[in-house]
Amino acid sequence: MNEWTHKEWTKEKNTQEVTAFYLYTPMCGTCQVASKMLTVITELLPTLQIGKANLNYVQEIADLYEVESVPCLLITENGKVKEKIYAFHSVPYLYDKLKAVDEYSQSW
Repeated sequence: MNEWTHKEWTKEKNTQEVTAFYLYTPMCGTCQVASKMLTVITELLPTLQIGKANLNYVQEIADLYEVESVPCLLITENGKVKEKIYAFHSVPYLYDKLKAVDEYSQSW
């Protein structure tokens, strides 16, 4: 998972069918657990473009997409935010969510 700026994420979401953008803050304990979960997901779904950003440095995204808290995972399809996930639950939960979106995009 690479760190993306707002500009990089905009480019990815507008050029890829599906992307996920993970927003966190460094002092958030829940975010640290979510980061580990997403690291596993990136290994399981290598074709899915997943980026991350410290929300302190991309505050305009919080306003633009009405991000209510961290951790937050923005999932896009064809350039539009399809879903915002705040409760990461578990690796299988995230895997199922992201795999369904990834499979949908690959069926095109």
